[in-house]
Amino acid sequence: MLMKRYGVAVLVVLMVLGTVAGAGAKEFFSIATGGTTGTYYPLGGGIAEIINSHVPDVQVTAETANASAANVNLIGSGQIEMAFAQNDIAYWGWKGENMFEGKPYANIRGVAVLYPEHVHLISIQDAGIKAFGDIKGKRLSAGAPGSGVEGDVRAIFDVAGLTYDSVKADFLDFANTTARFKDGQLDAGFVVGGYPVASIMDLATTAKIDLVNFDEAFLDQLIAKYPFFAKGVIPANTYSGVDHDTVTPQVMAMLICREDLSEELVYNFTKAFWENVRELDKVHAKAKLITLETALQGLSVPLHPGAAKYYAEKGMAIPEIK
Repeated sequence: MLMKRYGVAVLVVLMVLGTVAGAGAKEFFSIATGGTTGTYYPLGGGIAEIINSHVPDVQVTAETANASAANVNLIGSGQIEMAFAQNDIAYWGWKGENMFEGKPYANIRGVAVLYPEHVHLISIQDAGIKAFGDIKGKRLSAGAPGSGVEGDVRAIFDVAGLTYDSVKADFLDFANTTARFKDGQLDAGFVVGGYPVASIMDLATTAKIDLVNFDEAFLDQLIAKYPFFAKGVIPANTYSGVDHDTVTPQVMAMLICREDLSEELVYNFTKAFWENVRELDKVHAKAKLITLETALQGLSVPLHPGAAKYYAEKGMAIPEIK
């Protein structure tokens, strides 16, 4: 009788342990974002909260990273599951062009197009920079080496007929760009992000900055050569002291992922994200522009099958990307 009771007890313990182990078996993956002073970082944290709250047995972590170009490398090399990236940088990575010359990442897939990211050409008000052409000979931050910002600057310079020798170029990320401004070591600097960018807001409280307008004719030439750009406007008073609308190029922020993620995982992610996307409104002002209606506008890489399944269920046409 004792042995029988002991056997039953062991069986019960094993069943309990098995149930606990099964209940705790989560699928873990990470989203690469950007620096803490940009837009990707807070939105990535908000997206992770949505998925963790609404998708059982999935645990998402948002990780700081070096934004678009670095994130494309992380996806392409299989080091992370999902990432934020500009649509132009994702395309260049998929095709093996520009900063990814000769090294295509065929495993990049799209999940969602999120919101426009504007080129901010910041200047110090007394630096004598009223138009884009006035940056010649000035101390300029062109973005971190190999970053999405620097990729956009290269494209803009190409159309403008400028080289880095035309300016006193330094290659700095968001945080170091604003720090150099504060130290009086820059006349102008490029930042690409969804307004309002936290680091620029902070800079505007301590320095008299301006944003430089781009000529409409120049923007037409830029878009003709690099069609991932579009015309954008940063509204007046987005940043303290900048009391005019700023006409400037824009690209689109995307969520991309690895092709080898399961269809079920990406479907569940996409469904939970869009069904609860308004939870992001409390995280960052840019979230208000993230809508299902524009989820495929500006898509530059093929959709992951799991994401495509969700959009097809919603009656949306799936773009063919070549």
